[in-house]
Amino acid sequence: EVQLVESGGGLVQAGGSLRLSCAASGFTFDAYAIGWFRQAPGKEREGVSCISNSGASTYYADSVKGRFTISRDSAKNTIYLQMNSLKPEDTAVYYCHAEILLALKWRDYWGQGTQVTVSS
Repeated sequence: EVQLVESGGGLVQAGGSLRLSCAASGFTFDAYAIGWFRQAPGKEREGVSCISNSGASTYYADSVKGRFTISRDSAKNTIYLQMNSLKPEDTAVYYCHAEILLALKWRDYWGQGTQVTVSS
């Protein structure tokens, strides 16, 4: 069973840092890109960052470039999102996402989300 489990969220003051983790299981971790999305109250879910299966390529939304860093650890089957210089507008539920090929069909998988709250 494919599982993505996020952790590391919390309450932090503006300018502070948090590191989110996404523990993956149930699929070949090194074969897939994995991404982070977030959803603020009353807003649509948006892509934040993504990392290729090898870790060689990364993508960041303009709103987080220079502040967030995505990485992956194959030994731990875990994706990380280091978030620095946090702003109140970063407040959202953060989700881990992977699109996995199973039984010849691409399927979307999401974690349960972890709340990040940045106070001003």
